[in-house]
Amino acid sequence: MKKIIPFIVVLILIASCKSYNYSPTIDNDNENSLVKSDTVSISSDENDYEILIIEPGFNSWLLSTARPEGHYSQQFLESRNALLVQGWNQRNLQPHIYDPNLYEVRIDYDTRTDYGYEVNYKLYNYFIYFQLKYKQQLSSFTPRI
Repeated sequence: MKKIIPFIVVLILIASCKSYNYSPTIDNDNENSLVKSDTVSISSDENDYEILIIEPGFNSWLLSTARPEGHYSQQFLESRNALLVQGWNQRNLQPHIYDPNLYEVRIDYDTRTDYGYEVNYKLYNYFIYFQLKYKQQLSSFTPRI
């Protein structure tokens, strides 16, 4: 009897253990799926430029927390984006120093090109969101809303 009780206890402990799967399931047919609801497409009607941002939480942050469109001038956005893109691309080129999972893709931003207000506005706000969420600082300016 003394040998059976510890055996039963161990069996109950093993049976009560469960493996949990925390990775979300992405269902592209579902309107509320992670990819569709957290994908922001930034494009300009005037030209052929498009930025696709897939970042959980960015869309809701943009709608609820970011300054409204028109708050910044296009010139301000373009100058800040030039600095932020430069900082981003420098980190992208140094995966041994900076987390390569954060800076996966190089951003091709030409300061001589007019991307339009909407593209610059959403790109700038993505950089603010990114810096606040991941506690990064891409330029000498402190990210704030």
